[in-house]
Amino acid sequence: MLIFAASDKGGTGRSVTSSNVLYRSALQGTDVCYLDFDFGSPTAGAIFNVESVVHGTTRGGLHSYLDGDVAEPQRIDVWDDSDRSSLRNRPPGAGRLVLLPGDAGGGEFPSTREMVIRCGRLFLRLEEEFDLVLVDLSAGRSYATDMVLAATALPELASVRARWLVFHRWTRQHVLAASALVYGTRGILETGVRHGHDRDELADSLRFVRTAVVDPDSPELEGLRPGQLAWLRECNRDLLELASTNRVGRTMLIDSVPLDPVLQWREQLISDNDVYARRIANLETVEAFTRLAKLIVDDAAWETL
Repeated sequence: MLIFAASDKGGTGRSVTSSNVLYRSALQGTDVCYLDFDFGSPTAGAIFNVESVVHGTTRGGLHSYLDGDVAEPQRIDVWDDSDRSSLRNRPPGAGRLVLLPGDAGGGEFPSTREMVIRCGRLFLRLEEEFDLVLVDLSAGRSYATDMVLAATALPELASVRARWLVFHRWTRQHVLAASALVYGTRGILETGVRHGHDRDELADSLRFVRTAVVDPDSPELEGLRPGQLAWLRECNRDLLELASTNRVGRTMLIDSVPLDPVLQWREQLISDNDVYARRIANLETVEAFTRLAKLIVDDAAWETL
C-alpha cells in the first residue's frame, strides 16, 4: 500500500508524525519504506538519526533518480545505519525500516512525463517489496504532490492501493489551510481529476490527521486558571464547528496526535525508552502513533469513517 503524507503549511508535524507511525508499523512486524519527497527540504534523515543524510544525500537520492541520473535511488537501512543507539539493531519480530532520502541541495522542480513514469515505476517496485510505502510530500500545492497524483493515475498503478493523510495542527489557520489544500482551487482533488483520477474515489482515499492537539479536559492542565480553561474549551468548540463546516471534521478525521513536549523541541522518533526509562515523552503520544499505524491499513476503519 502507498500512503501519501501531505499538508498545506509547514510546521504541522507531518514528517515527524509520519516517521513515527512508520516506525511503529515496523515494530509491529511490517516491512516499511519512507520516501522523502519533501524536495525543498529533504531532512528526514535527521528524524531517523542518520547523520550522513540529515540534509539529504550526495550519493544519488530521489532527485537524481527522477532526473534519470541514477538507475536506483540510495537506500538506507535505519536499523543498521542510525546513529541513535536505541534505533540500531532490528528488534526481534520487527519488520524492515528503510529510508530513501532526497538529494542534498535539491529543490522543488516541475515534473516531466519521463519523471512521472520513473516515479510510477519506483512506486510499483517498492509496493511489491514492502508492505507499506509512505511518501512524505512537500508542503502546499507542490510539484511533488502534482507528480505523485500524475504517477498514481498511470494505468499500471490502477490496482495499487493508495491513501492520503492530510496533516494539520488544531488551530483556525491550519484547519482552513488543510481544507483548501484538499477542496480548493488547484487542491488535491482538482489536481487529481486533471490527471485522470475519479474525484469521488480520490476523496474516499483521503483522511485528515490533527497534530499537537491540546485536550482542554486533560489533568495536565489543572494548573491553569479557571478563565484560561474556559477560554480553551471555547476555542475547542469553535474549532470543532469550523472543521465540520470546512469538511475537515469528525467524518473525515482518522485520528489525532496529542501535544508532546519532546516533539515541540526536537523532531525525532519516540522510542519506548523515551517513555518508560528516560520519561521524557508521553505514553499517550506513542499510543496515538501505534493506533494510527493500525488504522491507516485497516480497510474496515476507513469504510466506517
